[in-house]
Amino acid sequence: MTPILFDTDLGSDIDDAVALAYLLKQPRCQLLGITTVTGDTTKRAAIAEITCRAGGREDIPIYAGLSGPILHGPGQPNVPQYDPVADLPHRQDYGSGAEAILFLRDTIRARPGEVVLLGVGPMTNLAALFTLDPEIPALLKSLVLMCGVYTGAAGHGPGAREWNALVDPVATRIVYDAAPGKLIGVGLDVTAKCKLSAEECRRRFAEAGGALGVAGKMAEVWFQKSPFMTFHDPLAAAWIFEPSLCETVVGRAEVHLEEDRFSGLTAWTPKAEGPHRIAANVNPDAFFAHYFDVLG
Repeated sequence: MTPILFDTDLGSDIDDAVALAYLLKQPRCQLLGITTVTGDTTKRAAIAEITCRAGGREDIPIYAGLSGPILHGPGQPNVPQYDPVADLPHRQDYGSGAEAILFLRDTIRARPGEVVLLGVGPMTNLAALFTLDPEIPALLKSLVLMCGVYTGAAGHGPGAREWNALVDPVATRIVYDAAPGKLIGVGLDVTAKCKLSAEECRRRFAEAGGALGVAGKMAEVWFQKSPFMTFHDPLAAAWIFEPSLCETVVGRAEVHLEEDRFSGLTAWTPKAEGPHRIAANVNPDAFFAHYFDVLG
């Protein structure tokens, strides 16, 4: 069993919910808790609870985190996927942002060297955590992020920016600088290779039911503007349990901080002794076979 803390901006793109459905079904995952980040984090926490309930899990701690950004950045105020599930049972109170950060800190300190912190949203919560308690990165087993663009792919090569990194660029810089030797980045250049059509998603999600069935209900909001779904966050989650899915390389990621058109850019330099590890390639067929084998 791998103890996981899941920090997410569930409710904007649909892939966060699809990643949560995977974590709920993965038999090797001990999901210790969920924190939500950016914009209306209470609605995001409600989606997390609704998804967990659909997966038969009402025992998982859920906290509404920080709205952000720390200094500048576009933020992400809206939660469009809340509306399709708003009528399903859920609480109204998920604590304050400060409570979310303290929950992360206390959970990691209680199990030094064991916890994988999986971040698939903007870095606001994680930056606050590492600033509050600078020892936390060293106490993690690893920090796995769906964030950044590194090695290049069609339309997402070096020079492109990734949404999680640019929503709160100051937070992104803090996180990358705080976790040398622990950080593993799964970037847009690799996750973009893992796509399914809307029709295929509808069929597979309906067959799986449970948490993925609820994700399918929310996915209809996404499919109004896109004919396919990219499995960004699910790939980062699956990599924790099946690292052979992705080739990785070592180097350094530098985050552009200035408030300009490059804000949040993750510039990658390969280095044999670099402080960061990133996914450089993925086998999409192997990923989808693994993902749906876990979901049933």
